[in-house]
Amino acid sequence: MKRASIAAALVPLAAAGVTFAQTQAASTTAANDLPSPDKQFVQAASMSSSTEIDASKLVAKQSQDADVKSFAHHMEMDHTKLALSLKMAAPHGVAVPKDNSDMAVLNSLSGLHGKAFDTAYIKQVGLDGHEKAVAAFQTEAGGGQNADLKKAAQKALPTIKQHLKMAQQLAAKKGNTAQ
Repeated sequence: MKRASIAAALVPLAAAGVTFAQTQAASTTAANDLPSPDKQFVQAASMSSSTEIDASKLVAKQSQDADVKSFAHHMEMDHTKLALSLKMAAPHGVAVPKDNSDMAVLNSLSGLHGKAFDTAYIKQVGLDGHEKAVAAFQTEAGGGQNADLKKAAQKALPTIKQHLKMAQQLAAKKGNTAQ
């Protein structure tokens, strides 16, 4: 009988603890809610890096070109570091997606091999992808509202611009000048 009374008394306390924990979690999330431009940057930057990393893995399987493979390896290494920097710069409680590649790009590349693959990879990932990334990083670096994300974008922007320049040089070398 005593055990039943104690158990009955603990149920409301346990429920109160759960409610308190949910309120704490909700207030933490609400306190770290990013302004829309910063959210858009986190999404764009994480998608860019994830796509670069996944596309680089495709290059290893589907390209025979040493220059394309070298470029892709460089992109995989740098974008892995950039993804980590973005995660570290994000405020506590803000999730940075890590597996949110642009599936339209990856799917369009997945069935290609050799020169056809290289041409599409250079255009879609090297050129178009880095043009979008430069725009996203410039927007955040110039007008981001979260100081840490803005600083991370400013720090990463020269690297992203260098990637675009490298992609343009690779495209020119391979005769893939249709931009």
